[in-house]
Amino acid sequence: MVGHAHHHCHILIKAGGADSAFRVRGEQAPLTDDLAVLVNAWEHHSYEHTKPNERTLILALYIEPAWLAEIQRSLALSGHPRFFPQTTVPLKSATRKNVEEFVLELWWADEVSPRRLEHLLFELIIEVIEKCSGWRDLSSLLKSRPPASMDPRIRQAIALMKQDVAREFDIDALAQKTGLSRAHFFTLFQRHTQVTPQVYANVLRFETAVKRLTQGREAVGDIAHDLGFSEPSHFARFFRAHLGITPTDYRRAVNLFEPPPGSEELL
Repeated sequence: MVGHAHHHCHILIKAGGADSAFRVRGEQAPLTDDLAVLVNAWEHHSYEHTKPNERTLILALYIEPAWLAEIQRSLALSGHPRFFPQTTVPLKSATRKNVEEFVLELWWADEVSPRRLEHLLFELIIEVIEKCSGWRDLSSLLKSRPPASMDPRIRQAIALMKQDVAREFDIDALAQKTGLSRAHFFTLFQRHTQVTPQVYANVLRFETAVKRLTQGREAVGDIAHDLGFSEPSHFARFFRAHLGITPTDYRRAVNLFEPPPGSEELL
């Protein structure tokens, strides 16, 4: 997968196959039977093909702060850019068993209630993060929270990017609209968001795709067109580069877990 970021923090656990690795914070983070990889919100990361001829099955848990906060209020801070102080965490044998149980339940999700899977997911997340994150130490996280204020020119740039995620990204035009030189815009944007303008634009496009694939009933080809892709195959490559699977496979998996009311199979 290409280098990218998300507004969620997430946990990457090896569910089967060969050992592998991710690159997080510019360093290699091994993904093994005994080590999970931790990525903070907006932290740039990429998958490393350490063994190109061997496959790895990865359980990727993307943590939505609002969802966790509904269950336990203090976990709203999972969106903090320093929620995880390290890039890997050892997995206990008990946690490995819970991973296996969760993957089994997920595989047969058409026979298990979403409520049951949600409970298993929350328990698994807590087991992994409870000793490696600062979620219990709220005061220190709040003190280290980045300033809420952002340069108004960067806020304006982000607003313009959100207005039309399908538009081909043009850093020169965006810098001009915010009254900055290209170099100053790039530096200021990265300082405030922790990622480059191009990565941020890709995040907006990708997350819009995920939302529409998950919540809507539109054909994948129509979504691809609306997001500015000239061909569905280009959209499929973009989506696969960010998540590791095609849009169609993603939608099929989501529909197994929680199909839209009255939906048919959507391809």
